Amino acid sequence: PDKTEDCNRTWHFNVTEIKDLMSDMKHYWPDVLHSSLNRTQFWKHEWDKHGTCAATLQILNSQKKYFGKALELYQRVDLNSCLLKAGIKPSNSYYQMTAIKEALTRFYGVTPKIQCLPPEEGEKAQTIGQIEFCFTKELQLRNCTALKDGSNLMQAHLKLGTEELSVCDDALPTYYPSEVQ
Repeated sequence: PDKTEDCNRTWHFNVTEIKDLMSDMKHYWPDVLHSSLNRTQFWKHEWDKHGTCAATLQILNSQKKYFGKALELYQRVDLNSCLLKAGIKPSNSYYQMTAIKEALTRFYGVTPKIQCLPPEEGEKAQTIGQIEFCFTKELQLRNCTALKDGSNLMQAHLKLGTEELSVCDDALPTYYPSEVQ
């Protein structure tokens, strides 16, 4: 959740509450943009923006439950296996965004939100920055689609360092990097 209602913004992140998850957090939910000294800032952001809202549900009402459940859902979704089955793997090759979207929708039965870094100057391809799956309050997959009240969930932007992620352009070739530079 990233809505402002039902969020306890005074509930500050405390890394010691997830110390027993730390190994999995570093492996499955790394902060690839900040130095290892500042690695918890990304998790702090996730807790402050999303976890404090999710905490209204009993199954997510602590930092340990929130991050533990996120790790569990990551394993359940197993995105890399799905993409590999569709012949899409991190490499120096380019893919069509429509092929990636179709593979994900066919496999999961829902539409994820895919955000990209735009092409750098002189480049022709965008780079996948984030593939986001949406869940119901019962933690079942659901479509990540625009809200009907006029606000557009799909057009959300996310700043990464000095770069900005936005919804990928179907017309541009797409690079699926094996690691972030």
